[in-house]
Amino acid sequence: MIAALVRWLGVAKQPRQKPRTARLKDVMAMRQQLTRTIEDCMSVPAHRLRLQIERARTPQDLWMLRNDAFQLIAQRHDQRTAAQRINALVQCFEGWLDPKQLARVR
Repeated sequence: MIAALVRWLGVAKQPRQKPRTARLKDVMAMRQQLTRTIEDCMSVPAHRLRLQIERARTPQDLWMLRNDAFQLIAQRHDQRTAAQRINALVQCFEGWLDPKQLARVR
């Protein structure tokens, strides 16, 4: 039934793209981008987050740290600034993660 509807509507289901495997230089570039988002945060939690960013080994590990970065930025500035900085990271992670994970902050 669904296949018939898809054909009828002319909607072709596109195959899901598998995220690429990141090399060390790719992960280093993502680390750098994430670290830049908190460069003006100088608290102890910010220092801890920088250490976690340096220890992260995969794009997934780094993406999971974005919430911590958001919290630090929001405390230092405001939620709007935090959302802008975190949303700017999305393009850096495109292709490395499942597109469903790349949700923007509202």
